[in-house]
Amino acid sequence: MFSIFQQEKIASIAMFVCMACSLLIRVILGLVYLHLIRQADNMATTRCRQLKQCKLKFANCYQLNHGMPNVPVFVDKFLNRMALGPFSLEMLGHLSGQLMLLSVVSAGIGVCRRIVAGSMLGQILPFYIVSLFGLYLYFSISTIVDLKGKRRILKINLVDYLENHLASRMEVTREDMEMLYGPQENGRRKSRRSGDKELSNRASSRRNVRKGVDVIPVGNRGMDVSKDAMEAKAAEEPKAAQEALRNAAPEDTGTKFTDSQQQELEQLLREFLTS
Repeated sequence: MFSIFQQEKIASIAMFVCMACSLLIRVILGLVYLHLIRQADNMATTRCRQLKQCKLKFANCYQLNHGMPNVPVFVDKFLNRMALGPFSLEMLGHLSGQLMLLSVVSAGIGVCRRIVAGSMLGQILPFYIVSLFGLYLYFSISTIVDLKGKRRILKINLVDYLENHLASRMEVTREDMEMLYGPQENGRRKSRRSGDKELSNRASSRRNVRKGVDVIPVGNRGMDVSKDAMEAKAAEEPKAAQEALRNAAPEDTGTKFTDSQQQELEQLLREFLTS
C-alpha cells in the first residue's frame, strides 16, 4: 500500500520535508515566546539580549523626548522587529503555514501523477492519509502553542514593566539629580566655568613659576637674583626709564631727543642694568 511513496519519490520527499519543517517551526516559535515571557516576568534581572535592548531603547527615548506618551505602540514596534536569525518571528509564523500548504500541494501532485499512470484509489490513498494527518498535527500544535496568545501576554508584561516600573524610576532619579546638581543646562554651564577657572589657574601658576626667583649662593656676595628674573627686570625697567625721560626732558632742558638718541639711551640703560 505504501509502495506508492517509492514510485513517486520526489513528491513524497517534498511532502514529508515541508510538513516536518512546518511543524518544527511552530514548536520553535512557541518555545521562543515562552522563554521571552518567563524573562519578561523578571525584567530587572533578565539576561535576554533582546529584552535588554528594549529597556535601553525605552530609556533613551524617554530621556530624549522627556517622556513616553504611548508605551503600547513602542512595544508593538519592538515585537515586530524581533527576529530569530535573519528572519523575524512574524515571518517565521507565516512561513510555517506556507510550508504546510506546500506539503499538501506536493501530495496532490503525487496523486495526479499516479492517476495519470493508471493507479487505483487504494493505491493513491496513502497520500490523502498523510496529508490529513499532517494538517491535523499542524492545527493541533498551533492551538497548543497559541502564538497570538503568547504574544499578547508578552506585550502586557513589557507594557506593565516599562510604564509602571521603569518610567516611574526614571522620573525619581531625574528629580534627585536635579535636586543635587540642578538642571542639566546649569550643570553644564557650571562645569564649563569650573573648567575655565582651572585652566586660568594652571596658566597663572605656570607664569608665577616662570617669574619666580631662584636664590643661589655665589661666592662671597651672598644671594643673587636668577637669570630669568634679571632678564624680566631688564625688559621692564628700560620702558619705565624711557617714559620718565620723555616726560622730564622737555621740562628740565627744553630739548627733544631724536629716535637714534633714544635707542642709544635704551642700550646704555640695558648695559647698566645687566652689568
